[in-house]
Amino acid sequence: MLILGEKYKFTDLELKRLNKKFDIIETLVYKDKTPVDVISDIENELNSNSVKVIVLNTKVKVDDEIIKYLTNLKYSDVYNKVKIISIEHFLEQYLFKCYIPESNDDLHYLDDIKEFNIWQRFQKKIVDIVAMIGLFLIWLLATPFVKKKIKEQSPGSVYYKQLRVGLGNIEFECNKFRTMSEDAEKDGIQFSSKDDPRKFAFGDIMRDTRLDEIPQALNILKGEMSLIGPRPERKYWIKKDFESAIPYYNQRHVIKPGITGWAQVMYPYGANAEDARQKLMYDLYYIKHWSLWLEIKTIFKTIGVVFGRKGV
Repeated sequence: MLILGEKYKFTDLELKRLNKKFDIIETLVYKDKTPVDVISDIENELNSNSVKVIVLNTKVKVDDEIIKYLTNLKYSDVYNKVKIISIEHFLEQYLFKCYIPESNDDLHYLDDIKEFNIWQRFQKKIVDIVAMIGLFLIWLLATPFVKKKIKEQSPGSVYYKQLRVGLGNIEFECNKFRTMSEDAEKDGIQFSSKDDPRKFAFGDIMRDTRLDEIPQALNILKGEMSLIGPRPERKYWIKKDFESAIPYYNQRHVIKPGITGWAQVMYPYGANAEDARQKLMYDLYYIKHWSLWLEIKTIFKTIGVVFGRKGV
């Protein structure tokens, strides 16, 4: 795999996944190089390695000679197995996420991510109803044990309610089992982290197994959430960090948020704006490429996460 340019910087997790598909991954930086040198570098890579894919990952103007060379390369008898693909299409086909432009001048993006149609909403509604029934049964069975553990380790309320942003940027009250101390935000609003010291021991277990999310079955019943969708965030963080740092962030609000989601099973725990950007790429892929199969695939990956399977 040969990457032309550095418009998008691949994460370590992505490179690890790509190494399962490509034995060698090379990046060719051609800024400030002559077209002849760039073409020569590409030829060297093609001759020395079995290049299967060339990824066009550039944000600088490409010389006409290079464009002509790449166009002819697609129909070359010598390199007829080389696939040339843009970074935008590459991310969707190989990493199952959507590229997010770094600026607001790519307005067609607003039309790429659309709300679900009637048929998609009907299918998701069926999934949500089935999931809600199952979650209510788990909730009923788990509550006595959860109450007992919370009383032992962090006396206080069993449930925790917090305003989150959902469909159409409208806030709703999200329900969870409490996993942190009652005074967790005595020093102000904070991001929760993987090893957050404000969590008590059983609260940590509930987060790892996602048991704390079970009471959100009530949010599904009220029509505020779905089983699967983008993770609902607090308006404070959206206004303070995400909207200003991530173009098109609010595109994720064209559908209902979810208890679990494609981003949550494809990206590790995140606690900053860059993590939010990475997760948004997966959320937008889910919205753009939604199918019943993707819904089912997300459910099975979530089950894998709950039971401790890594590398999802």
